[in-house]
Amino acid sequence: MINRSYATEAIHGDRRDWHNLRAMLPYLWEFRERALWALGCLVLAKLANVGVPMVLKEIVDAIENAEAQMLVLPVSLLLAYGVLKLSAALFNELRDFVFARVRYRAMRRLSMRVLSHLHRLSLRYHLERQSGALSRDLERGTRSVSTIVNYLVLSVIPVLVELTLVAAVLLTRYALVFTLVTFGTLAVYVAFTFAITEWRMDYRRRMNVLDSQANNQAFDSLLNYETVKYFGNEPMELERYDATLGEWEEYAVKSQGSMSLLNFGQGSIIALGVTGVMFFAANGVVQGSMSIGDLVLVNAFMLQLFIPLGFLGVVYRQIKYALADMDLVFKLLEREPEIEDAPGAPALKLKRGAVRFEQVSFHYQPEREILRDLDFRIEPGEKLAVVGHSGAGKSTLARLLFRYYDVTSGRILIDDQDICGVTQESLRAAIGIVPQDTVLFNASIGYNLAYGRPSAGFEELERAAELAHILGFIEGLPDGWNTVVGERGLKLSGGEKQRVAIARAILKRPRVLVFDEATSSLDSHTEQAIQQTLAEVAEHHTTLAIAHRLSTIVDSHRILVMNAGRIVEQGSHTRLLADGGVYAAMWELQQREREEAGADG
Repeated sequence: MINRSYATEAIHGDRRDWHNLRAMLPYLWEFRERALWALGCLVLAKLANVGVPMVLKEIVDAIENAEAQMLVLPVSLLLAYGVLKLSAALFNELRDFVFARVRYRAMRRLSMRVLSHLHRLSLRYHLERQSGALSRDLERGTRSVSTIVNYLVLSVIPVLVELTLVAAVLLTRYALVFTLVTFGTLAVYVAFTFAITEWRMDYRRRMNVLDSQANNQAFDSLLNYETVKYFGNEPMELERYDATLGEWEEYAVKSQGSMSLLNFGQGSIIALGVTGVMFFAANGVVQGSMSIGDLVLVNAFMLQLFIPLGFLGVVYRQIKYALADMDLVFKLLEREPEIEDAPGAPALKLKRGAVRFEQVSFHYQPEREILRDLDFRIEPGEKLAVVGHSGAGKSTLARLLFRYYDVTSGRILIDDQDICGVTQESLRAAIGIVPQDTVLFNASIGYNLAYGRPSAGFEELERAAELAHILGFIEGLPDGWNTVVGERGLKLSGGEKQRVAIARAILKRPRVLVFDEATSSLDSHTEQAIQQTLAEVAEHHTTLAIAHRLSTIVDSHRILVMNAGRIVEQGSHTRLLADGGVYAAMWELQQREREEAGADG
């Protein structure tokens, strides 16, 4: 049963390998003329290579037999020998030069396609993925294209061409036994190499999995550097990392041991084959059916064939490893995005920017419903606030509005257009957001701020920064707008990052604005200044404000109070306080906490 399953897995793996090789062809098709030129250079190089032993045979026979012409004929043959050696080197280098563009363009196009596809995949995929493991897998996968193309063009095809030419010479000029011994040895060598390599591939696969896992653990611990330091858990992180590397080490040692067995077996087969050929050649010389030049020719052929053939075992292993790595990339490319534009979907036609949630329900998993029968409307120019305890489903509203997920039932409309029926690009261009957790690129603060609208002029950048109360901070930095903010913006404080996010949203000039805890990281003084700015920015926009601190949304036209995915109260700040319900209780609690914090201060 185990053997049958292993055989089935091997057959499936072979099918995947052929499938992936076919999938790689379009990346080479762009420069097919160059590929043909490279193939022509390859054939010419091998013709010259096979011609070298044949000229060498003539030189040896001329020296052995000719006496009067010894000073003339060998000179011309030696010149031919030198020209052939030079031609082989020249055409080999030309082949590499001509094919370089094909090889590196294939890598570039695949890398671009992978990144583009990753951006198309849904938020759910990116929340579930492991960044460290993914980066290592993608690095190996895109590099595998170069590896396969390189080995095929520089190793496998040249050897096949040379084998064909040598076979033609042996069959036409010598006894059949030389061809049988030579290619019988080759057949045994290839069968042995394939069998042992397939057996040891499992070690390589396990090494790859553990390598990605270890890389992810290291990456994750560094991303959470401050958390590790807060709890003093460096030894635990190192222990976890070392445990994975320990498993990787065991499989690496087994892999090396099996490779040594493979190399010894290959060497033994080659030694037996060469010995057999030389035995028949020497016997032919003794019997007079072959000349010394023939013996030299056959010996030279064996050296030319078996020296690269010794490397062919390594090539086969590397191609198999590269195919395994490539499979990760092509499986990723075959993964369908969860959210896609409908065929022929038009762009969103903005008129006034009215937003409507119509009987919206949503769940991430069927057993855990997040939103239930939400029905509300945000009129153009209106500021609607949504409040509630953690887990009430507030932030999910923004994700649904951006169409990171599709609703389970109901509809979301902007200007009476179902957002599922318009292009995602036009939808997201119409909405600006100031998120609770602002993550910045590891680039300049100017680059991060201009990300809201890359085409904006510098004066517009300054105006947006001024409105977000961050212009003075930027101009006070030693490198000003060129200051690099660090990975995920770690060189900036939470409040500084949030002000960059506010400036970015202002710069985008969207019709619909979403404030998701937009001032949660600001101090009270800056919050008051920013609140005035946000009020000015939101004045002519349709605004959805998601808040935990109720003091930030008292100026809202309407407030929705959510609990367990439902709207339990709605109205203005004054009316909800007067009703004495959930909102009033939350307000009283926060006011008490604020007073206690002030007293402690």
